[in-house]
Order: sequence, then C-alpha cells, then structure tokens
Amino acid sequence: MNSPPLTDMSERARDIFRLVVEGYLESGSPVGSKALAGEGGVNLSPASIRNVLAELEQRGLLAAPHTSAGRMPTESGLRLFVDAMMQVAEPTREERAAIEQRMAEPGPIERALEQTSALLSDLSGAAGMVMVPSREPRLAQVSLTSLDANRVLAVLVGQDGHVENRVLTVPVAALGASLEQASNYLTAHAAGRTLAEAVKLVEQEVSSGRSALDEASRDLVTRGLATWTQDATQRPVLIVRGQANLLDEAALNDIERVRSLLDDLESKQSVASLLESARDADAMRIFIGSENRLFALSGSSVIASPYRDRDGKVVGVLGVIGPTRLNYARVVPMVDFTARSLGKRIG
Repeated sequence: MNSPPLTDMSERARDIFRLVVEGYLESGSPVGSKALAGEGGVNLSPASIRNVLAELEQRGLLAAPHTSAGRMPTESGLRLFVDAMMQVAEPTREERAAIEQRMAEPGPIERALEQTSALLSDLSGAAGMVMVPSREPRLAQVSLTSLDANRVLAVLVGQDGHVENRVLTVPVAALGASLEQASNYLTAHAAGRTLAEAVKLVEQEVSSGRSALDEASRDLVTRGLATWTQDATQRPVLIVRGQANLLDEAALNDIERVRSLLDDLESKQSVASLLESARDADAMRIFIGSENRLFALSGSSVIASPYRDRDGKVVGVLGVIGPTRLNYARVVPMVDFTARSLGKRIG
C-alpha cells in the first residue's frame, strides 16, 4: 500500500490530517470541519478546513462515508500516520507493573502464554493472540510408576526443568518387573535427547531386536513415548483471548465485518501463518486492513511482535487484532513491552 510522502503535504494539511486521524481513532466516528475548527483545533474557518479535507480525500488519505458526514482515514491514510506521524505513548507504570506481575506468576509456560493473551486483550481492548512456540526440550528423565492394577503414571522431565505427567492405561501383565525394566530403559535412552530423537532411537532398536526388552516392556516404552508425541501434534498453535472485545457498540453497526473477523479467528492455523511472518522481523509488524489478505474482508488490523528467549532466539510471536481504528500509539509500545517481558519469563 503506497501513501503519498509526508513532504508533499503542506504544514496546514498535515495538521488537519493528524487531527482527523487522532479524532477518528479516539471516537471511532468520522471527524467534521466544525469539530476541527473548535477548541484545540486549527485556526481556520470551516470553509478553509473543508477545502483541505477535500484535497486530502483526493490524495486517497481520507474518505467520507456519508455525504453529510465528516472524514475518516483510509487504510493508506492510517499507514502514513502510523509510519510517519504517530507519537507512541509508553505503557504507564501501572500497566508495566500489571504485565510484569502476571509474567512472574509461577506455573507451566503454557499457562503463562494463556495469561499473556488474556492480558493483551484486557489492556488493548482488542483480542490478544500468542503463537505457541515449538518446544523441543532435551530430556533429562522419563519414568514410569504404577498407580493401580492397570494404570501407570508416566513422568517426563526436561533438562530445562519442565515436567509433564500422563496417566497410561496398560494391561495388568505389563506391570511388575516389566515396568521397572521399561522405566530404566526409557531414562537410559532418552536422557540428553529430544523427544523426536528418543522415539527414533527406540523404534530402531525395537525393530532390529537390539532392545533386550520383553514384550510387555516394549509395549510400555512405546506407549510412554507415543503419549507425548501425539500430544505435541495436537497442541494449539495459537492462543486467542478476548474475542468479546471485538463486539463493541461501534461493531454492532457493522456486524458483517465482525462476523467475518470472528470466522477468520476460528481458522487458527491461518492466523498463525500470518503471525509466523513476523518471526523474522527485527521489530513490530503492523498489518492494516487489506494489507493482509486474511483480514481483507473484515477490515481489521494486526499488531504483532516476535518474542525471544534469553539468548535472543525468536521462539514465538504475540500481538493483538482489532478494528483498523485501534489506538496504535498506545497498543504498539504495549505489545513490545509484553513481548520483552514474556521473553524474560521463558528464559
């Protein structure tokens, strides 16, 4: 989307354009010449202001949704404002404290990701999104412990300290000595490897007959590793929270657009693919309306930022999605601060 360069506009036109955009982003309604000439506006007559508005509309930066209404920015106008005129407002001390406090809460990383998505939604008034990082931790230990006659507790411990538990239902014949043998075998062959590497090694040893396991133990080993392998493929690639925020009063006047947006969000794989494009970005990515085909019909904007671990490696992407009249100046630095805070939490 190409916008006219800012240098092509007179200072008067820039001032009026900025006031229109800021007024629209604040109220969600078109801004008229009388409002621009009012208190705190520009020192011009409504007639002179209308002439400038007509010029900006001709440039493709503003549009008049109704003949008697004021003007609102087009997508090209919003892009010019965001790229060249916007003055960001850093998160307040209270907002930073709320983000850091939520990140400091103990629990598994999946919980932190869900909380991050909900937090972004609460603070931005839009829908929050966090793309779940693909995790391939190296294993420290895999143990099997009998719970009762036909249930086994399988515990996977990663070298990063991450612990996951699963309960397996097994034949009674698989317990006893076979359980101990299988547990020892898993730890010996999984330690220091990723789950995928451990599965491949065990499959090779079992199929070649080198495993020295009896049939019951082999079954336990296969079940134990298969549980996590299957679980990893079924985990959501995207966590979305706060869709209800999209149903505000202004949205009710454009219910088809909101319905289209909610349908798009249901296709989490497509949204994740969009966020994936922000992984290689050095900083924030802002998609406005039809700049991205996925949200072209709903006319929505996405603000996304990669988040990194302590080594600076990008491990995921987070952001918000909402109408194009998002408060970009407030939301952009908030997303950036949240991304940096989540990176510290992940380590």
